Amino acid sequence: MPELPEVEVVRRGLERWVAHRTVADAEVLHPRAVRRHIAGPDDFAHRLEGHRIGTPSRRGKYLWLPLEDTDQAVLAHLGMSGQLLVQPHETPAEKHLRIRVRFADALGTELRFVDQRTFGGLSLHDTSADGLPDVIAHIARDPLDPLFDDEAFHQALRRKRTTIKRALLDQSLISGVGNIYADEALWRARLHYERPTATLTRPRTAELLGHVRDVMNTALAVGGTSFDSLYVNVNGESGYFDRSLDAYGREGLPCNRCATPMRRRPWMNRSSYFCPKCQRAPRVTP
Repeated sequence: MPELPEVEVVRRGLERWVAHRTVADAEVLHPRAVRRHIAGPDDFAHRLEGHRIGTPSRRGKYLWLPLEDTDQAVLAHLGMSGQLLVQPHETPAEKHLRIRVRFADALGTELRFVDQRTFGGLSLHDTSADGLPDVIAHIARDPLDPLFDDEAFHQALRRKRTTIKRALLDQSLISGVGNIYADEALWRARLHYERPTATLTRPRTAELLGHVRDVMNTALAVGGTSFDSLYVNVNGESGYFDRSLDAYGREGLPCNRCATPMRRRPWMNRSSYFCPKCQRAPRVTP
């Protein structure tokens, strides 16, 4: 599933190619693509017509397109395979095209939502005074947000009494960090994924946040992480950060720091990748 860098890459593409364009019409080709829009496909399409799209926004992994002069926004759920593509009108329809949005201008491109597995979708929601869709008001700020509060995050970690990787994936504490970037940041910080959050000092938390930000900014610079053709930017291009991973997906390969074979362990229906030497497991208290 796309994490913060991948979603931000898509957001930037939409800002360049879709922002400030007026919707001429929208076409829903598969009802599951708007299943979160309770009023249904026809209502979704009708309510977009004639509205001008504002500057796309993001919080963590959540992306939305505000509708100018309204208190509503189109929230995009990319799911496992959702793609927002900007395509010339004459481009043949993709096999898994679910929604098409045409614009009332002569630029010759349209916005398409393509989703092979139909886990994602678009939906229209009311927004708060700060423009945040109401359904994601509970989501914490992400570490690249200028208003992210490092000290508040540290205090929350101390109170939470959980393990560090669980905390990094807790969207009520910090948003946008998924399995891949959590493993990468923990490797850089030399922290085991089961390290209790209550043991982290303020300097250790600051160091970890620094690595989280470094990993995400590095991934952003190369377009995100793509392990297959399902994650692409709005022009259909894949990211290249997977070529620079130090932990995720490297089971059995030598640690890039100490050459010890990397390990993988099942974790919350996912996997955790770590170096058993650089990232010592915490002692179990009897």
